[in-house]
Amino acid sequence: MRSLNAEAPPQDPQEPRMARLDPSGSRLKYRMERLMLTPLFRFALRVGLPFGVCFGGAMAWFANDDNRESFSLLLSDLRAQIQERPEFQVKLMAVDGAGPGVSETIRQILPLDFPISSFDLDLDQMQRDVVALNAVETAQLRIRQGGVLQIDVTERQPAVLWRGTLGLVMLDDGGVLVGPVSARASRPDLPVIAGEGAEDAVDEALALVAAAGPLTARLRGFERIGARRWDVVLDRGQRLMLPETGAVQALERTIAMDQAVNMLARDVSVVDLRLSQRPTLRMNENAAQEMLRIKAIEAGGEQG
Repeated sequence: MRSLNAEAPPQDPQEPRMARLDPSGSRLKYRMERLMLTPLFRFALRVGLPFGVCFGGAMAWFANDDNRESFSLLLSDLRAQIQERPEFQVKLMAVDGAGPGVSETIRQILPLDFPISSFDLDLDQMQRDVVALNAVETAQLRIRQGGVLQIDVTERQPAVLWRGTLGLVMLDDGGVLVGPVSARASRPDLPVIAGEGAEDAVDEALALVAAAGPLTARLRGFERIGARRWDVVLDRGQRLMLPETGAVQALERTIAMDQAVNMLARDVSVVDLRLSQRPTLRMNENAAQEMLRIKAIEAGGEQG
């Protein structure tokens, strides 16, 4: 056997040698491999490049006027097809919580031509239009199942009749106009207020109405004097002049005096309560003349 340590036979110098491969890559290949390991470059290559190509192609396509017009028509047709579907059609209007007059007014200010697409209804603006009515306090609009425009209304409740520059009108407990009234007899359940600034003191008038109690049957109304205080107007031309402050307490004292001595059943025209410590009574003219006559008789009798 040939020894493992034996030298290799010399190679013939004329024999061609095999080229040895360099295991290290080129510099360009090395840099490309390093670049591919960068996350930002991989993201730009996988996402940014396709997006840029698509965006550039879309911009180039939309640069043509005919293409843009065709795309707009396509969107319009698609939108019309969606809006005109039966499930988006509103066919009826329902108004709940309002009286016949208010309901008819709401239908007049919302002149809708049914059927109409729900996409063509501006519910916010319609709600503002309904709430703008004097008789409406709140309103909620929605489209419920079955293609019905539902309007839920809370009406203002009239609390007093105000005789002012607009004639005889109804106000709620906050002094907000509810609507006109044809005659006093049409709403006998409401008290009448008048005078300067009466519409701004409805709450005080209602407190006086609540305190009137036994005088309710004789009550004709309340007159605001100088936008500062109230006069209570009774039948037979009688008037109770209340102070600026403590008007309810003054009215209660007057009722107590009337119940004690039957004061208002006498021939009295005015009860002045503006000075709480010194109420004053003013008698009718006939009663005053009769009193003077009696005093004169008494004075003559004493002289005789």
